[in-house]
Amino acid sequence: MSGNLNTFDNLILLTYFLIVLGIGLFFGRSKGNSISQYFLAGKNLNWIVIGTSLFATNISSEHFVGLAGAGSIHGLSVGYFEWLAVIILFLLGWLFAPIFLRSNIFTVPQFFGKRFDNSSRLYLTIVSILTYIFTKIGVTLLAGTFVLKEVLGWDMFTSTIIIVFITGLYTVIGGLTSVAFTQVFQAIILILGAVLLSAFGLIEVGGFSELAAKLPSDYFSLFKSTSDPNVPWLGILIGAPIIGIWYWCADQYIVQRVLAAKGIEEAKKGTMLAAFFKIFPIFFLIFPGMIAAVLYPDVKGDFAYSMLLSGNLLPVGIKGLVIAGFFAALMSSLASSFNSAAALVSLDIYQIFRKNYSERELVLVGRLATMFFVILAIAIVPFTKLINIHIYLFLQSIQSFIAPPIVSVLLIGIFWKKASSLGAIWTLIIGGFIGFMKILVTILDPQTVSKFEILVYLNSINFLHFAFILFFISSAIMIGISLLKINIVDNSESLQKLTISVSDLKTNFATNSYSRILKEK
Repeated sequence: MSGNLNTFDNLILLTYFLIVLGIGLFFGRSKGNSISQYFLAGKNLNWIVIGTSLFATNISSEHFVGLAGAGSIHGLSVGYFEWLAVIILFLLGWLFAPIFLRSNIFTVPQFFGKRFDNSSRLYLTIVSILTYIFTKIGVTLLAGTFVLKEVLGWDMFTSTIIIVFITGLYTVIGGLTSVAFTQVFQAIILILGAVLLSAFGLIEVGGFSELAAKLPSDYFSLFKSTSDPNVPWLGILIGAPIIGIWYWCADQYIVQRVLAAKGIEEAKKGTMLAAFFKIFPIFFLIFPGMIAAVLYPDVKGDFAYSMLLSGNLLPVGIKGLVIAGFFAALMSSLASSFNSAAALVSLDIYQIFRKNYSERELVLVGRLATMFFVILAIAIVPFTKLINIHIYLFLQSIQSFIAPPIVSVLLIGIFWKKASSLGAIWTLIIGGFIGFMKILVTILDPQTVSKFEILVYLNSINFLHFAFILFFISSAIMIGISLLKINIVDNSESLQKLTISVSDLKTNFATNSYSRILKEK
C-alpha cells in the first residue's frame, strides 16, 4: 500500500483487512453441507446481527460516493430515499417477514414459486441476478475505483482484485454466517468513518451555521418542484415507495437476512434496529457532499467525496479510519451480492432443473456460483473506467424501471387470494419489457432517441413518475388477467399461509397480534 497515505494510515487499513478476514473465516468454519447453514446461517441470527447486517448490506460504496455527489448538487432532497427506508423497514418486519417465515422459504423467488408457479420464480431469479451484476456488483466497483484511483493512487486493477479476493474468500467458505458477522464489524467501521469525515468537514467549514450561510437555500429544501428533473416532490411521494418496497421487501439481497432470523420477534427487532440506523445517513453521507460544495466549489458530482479524502482535511490516522469505513461499505455490499446471487443460482435454478440432489450438492453449487461471481467482479473492473455518471441517482433510476411489476405481483399476490399465476407471469413479462425499454432509452445516444417520437416521450418521463405509471399498468394487467379466472390457485391451506387479508392487518395494528393471526391460519 502506498498512494498518498501515511504509514500509520496504511497500517490501519491492513489491520482492518486482517480483522475482516479473521472474523469471516472464524465464523464460517464448519458451515459445510447444510443449505440452512450456508444460505441462511442456520436460521439462527439474532436481532443485533440482523439489524447491523441489513444496514451494512444497504450502505455500499456507491452511497459514500453517490450520496455525497448527489448532495453536492441537490442538497438534502436526495435524503428522501434514506428516510423512506425507515418506514418500509417496518413493513418488512411487520408485514412481509411473518409471511415469508411462515412460508418456510430460502429465497424470495421461492415465495413467488409457492404463491404462483415456477415461471414467476425463474423470472424473478434471472432479473435479480442481472440486477446484482449491473446495479450492485458493477456500481459498487465503479464507486470503489473512484477512491482507488483518485484518492489513494493505488493500481486500480491489482488492488481491486485483492479486495474482491478477500471478500470472496470468506463468502465462499462460510456463506451467510461469515457475511453477516463480518458486517457487524463493518457497520461499526463505516459509521465511524463517515461520522469522522462529516465532523472534520464541518470544523473546516466553520460549523453548520457557516455551511448554511455559504450554500444556496435550495440545498436545504426538502421539497423540490414537480418539474425538478431528479427529485420532484410528487415523484418522491408516489414513485419512491415502489422502489423502496422492491429493494427492502422483495429483493433477496436484503430479505435473506430476515429469512435467517431465529424467529419473527428477532426479525422485527432487527428491522427496527436497521430503521434506526437509516435515520442518520443524511447527516454523515449527504453532508460531506454539501461540505465539498463549499470547500471545492468547482468540483461537483461523484468526485466530491474523493476531493474530501485526497486533500488535507483529515489528519493522520483519521484518514485511515475513514478510508477503512469506505472499504467496509464496499466489501459488505460485495459479499451480500455474491452470497445472494449464489443462493439464487443454487436454490432457484439448479434445484428446479436437477430433480435428484442432495444438500451437499446444493451447497457445492452455491460455492461454485460464488466463485463465478467473484471472477466476474474482477472481470468487470477494467470496464468501470469507461463509465462517468452520477452513481446514486443512476442506481435509483435503474431500480425504478425494474421494481414496479415485481412489487405489483408481490402486493396483489399477498392481499388478493384470487390473483392467478397467469396474471403474475404476464405482468412480469409485459411490465419488465416496458421497464427494459425505459432502460434502453436512458442509455441510448440522444441523437438516436430523437429520431423516434415515442422514445423522446418515454425519455422525458422522470424516473420516479415512471415507476408509478408502470406500477399502475402492471397492477391493471395483474388484476385484469386474474379476473379471467384462468389458472387461479385453489383456496387451499397452503394459499392461506401465503396471503393476508385487510381485516387481518386491521386486527394486527389494533391488537398487536399479527403473530397469533398467522398461527391461527
